[in-house]
Amino acid sequence: MASLCSRFTINLALFVLILGSANAQLSTNFYSSSCPKLLSTVKSTVESAISKEARMGASLLRLFFHDCFVNGCDGSILLDDTSSFTGEKNANPNRNSARGFDVIDNIKSAVEKVCPGVVSCADILAITARDSVEILAGPTWNVKLGRRDSKTASQSAANNGIPAPTSSLNQLISRFSALGLSTKDLVALSGGHTIGQARCTNFRARIYNETNIDSSFASTRKSSCPRASGSGDNNLAPLDLQTPTSFDNNYFKNLVQKKGLLHSDQQLFNGGSTDSIVSGYSTKPSSFSSDFVSAMIKMGDISPLTGSNGEIRKNCRRAN
Repeated sequence: MASLCSRFTINLALFVLILGSANAQLSTNFYSSSCPKLLSTVKSTVESAISKEARMGASLLRLFFHDCFVNGCDGSILLDDTSSFTGEKNANPNRNSARGFDVIDNIKSAVEKVCPGVVSCADILAITARDSVEILAGPTWNVKLGRRDSKTASQSAANNGIPAPTSSLNQLISRFSALGLSTKDLVALSGGHTIGQARCTNFRARIYNETNIDSSFASTRKSSCPRASGSGDNNLAPLDLQTPTSFDNNYFKNLVQKKGLLHSDQQLFNGGSTDSIVSGYSTKPSSFSSDFVSAMIKMGDISPLTGSNGEIRKNCRRAN
């Protein structure tokens, strides 16, 4: 019996080891001795950037999302093109819309001053996303750290990996599921659209062609997004009409009223399997906040480079 117990314990330990090996080195206190000033250094730079432009918080949160959805949370979105690879910055989901790279450069410079060569750009993105949400009145959480940076990036992986604003509900569910994220995670993470703006080119088809849209809302949006393609393509509109620079649950209230700006937003409340989750978040902001935090932590666990994989970049825009 004793040997059976010990064998079971060993097997359980092995199972836990295998289960946790992907993110075994990620921990909330990863830099506590190697870079004790890390969190305060990052936060002051993020606060400064958001005080100059409130929209920047949404842009920084989006960078982390677009990084993690392409080959994991490895800082690949930050790499400029080189002679050996075409990076992710000019992939369809990022071209003319991914922004905040200069803010990440500023944060990296500040962090390098207090602890050179220690902190990865991938971890800086993770901390910056959390700080952006917190600064804009959203929830906070302890960020798991210990990721290392990729040495390469892939435009095709970004084109295929990041869900398009034209996605159907099934496409969204299946893409999130492929990365280990549940349907509830999908809805909670989509709530990040409570902050930020979108370009006319990404919602033109919705406001002119779709019927599951509040008519007065559509009229308001048409005033700055002409029907003709090429005209006003880069004109911006808030993803959440009421409080575009405050992290709250108004995004879900809008969906219930058929005021989702993007096709992919309204898909979450359109007679499908996610309607009940959206309804719940629209009336219970605390439920949205806690599920958003859980989903962000899960997303940050997607295929990190740890241990001897990858590197700690000196400059976030290029491999060492």
